[in-house]
Amino acid sequence: MTQSLYLRREDQISEVHYPDADAWVMPGVRWGRVERLLTPAFWAYQCAIHQDASGPHRFRTGKTLREEFAVCMLAGYGVRAEVGMEAAERLRVEGMLDAGATPTEAEICELLQQPLLIRDRPVRYRFYRTKSKYLAAGLQALKASPPPEDDAMAFRAWFHRLPGIGLKTASFLTRNWLGSDDVAILDIHVVRACQIAGVFPRNIDLAKNYGQLEQRFLDFAKGLGVRASWLDAIMWDDMRYLDDDLVDQAMEDARLERSIAGDSAESLVMTIPAH
Repeated sequence: MTQSLYLRREDQISEVHYPDADAWVMPGVRWGRVERLLTPAFWAYQCAIHQDASGPHRFRTGKTLREEFAVCMLAGYGVRAEVGMEAAERLRVEGMLDAGATPTEAEICELLQQPLLIRDRPVRYRFYRTKSKYLAAGLQALKASPPPEDDAMAFRAWFHRLPGIGLKTASFLTRNWLGSDDVAILDIHVVRACQIAGVFPRNIDLAKNYGQLEQRFLDFAKGLGVRASWLDAIMWDDMRYLDDDLVDQAMEDARLERSIAGDSAESLVMTIPAH
């Protein structure tokens, strides 16, 4: 039976329809009830609510690629987005990200190790020594020979070759700057959402299988009929505010339901070649 809901955007009210909860989004993944938290149908509806037509540059946080690079580098693993963005803003204000600037590792480090003011509270940036080293090298590379912007995968590969940049950060830059739907930013929040939805197995090696998991995510977005870039962004934004106990319970409930139904992402065979 088709699932139908009403959707309101500004002054417009429309009706949206999704397949039956037991229908398949893709092999191993059922739609689930749209009103149930964190099901595939739930994510499809969230995309319908929040997605807009503001164009491919909707995700940019910086006015230049150098600024975007700083944000994506500084808001990486173990650092909250708000802290990373504030750290990048400090570098921008001090001229470190100007087109002709060639800041040294020491100059960047001096700025990053000073406390940041986040919501009227002083916060110290973690990993400032390591990030200063990678930022200085990346900014020099951008000045010497910027990446191609007409090919999303070549753009990502260019950044992935830089020291200290893994596929997640390179994908972060690619999605943000190019608005690309050909990559996925598989951070912990998106991974957990995909595990609950049955898209990913419960136990994964992200570093080893990033390409395979990314392809699985892109196939999931296609099955839902939504842009991968929007699905990634909405999952990340929603999941980071959910209570950990609620997420853990949703994970366990989903696992039990799939076990009873005979559906299990644990049996996925990762055979898709990595990008």
